[in-house]
Amino acid sequence: MEDTSFTPDRSAYVRAHAWMAAVGMGGAMALLWALNSPHVWTGAVGGLAAIGLRGWYMASEEMAVVWTLTKETLTGPVGRSVQVSQIETVKTMGSYVQVITKSGDKHLIKYQANPSATAMTIERAAT
Repeated sequence: MEDTSFTPDRSAYVRAHAWMAAVGMGGAMALLWALNSPHVWTGAVGGLAAIGLRGWYMASEEMAVVWTLTKETLTGPVGRSVQVSQIETVKTMGSYVQVITKSGDKHLIKYQANPSATAMTIERAAT
């Protein structure tokens, strides 16, 4: 098996933030409604602004994260490294892939264009 790199996909990043914004907007509006605010609509503006700012601020950092799978290891940012033989479970959650080791450590590979293919590649290497 040759080395495989998993890089974030910009459209998956934008899609994830659009979902977060929708939830944030709805949650903020529901909270303001529960508090009997006459300006419930400001929750939508605040939720959108918060997630939009977060997405813009974090984009360059998140888009630079690369995970590399070799025959022996799965290596990620900040020195994270998992022996392939120690991978117990691989799950997908939206555009994320979660890798769980036999010792219970969890690693998240974010914003994958095809999370099912990423998970399948890692599972094949672990078997």
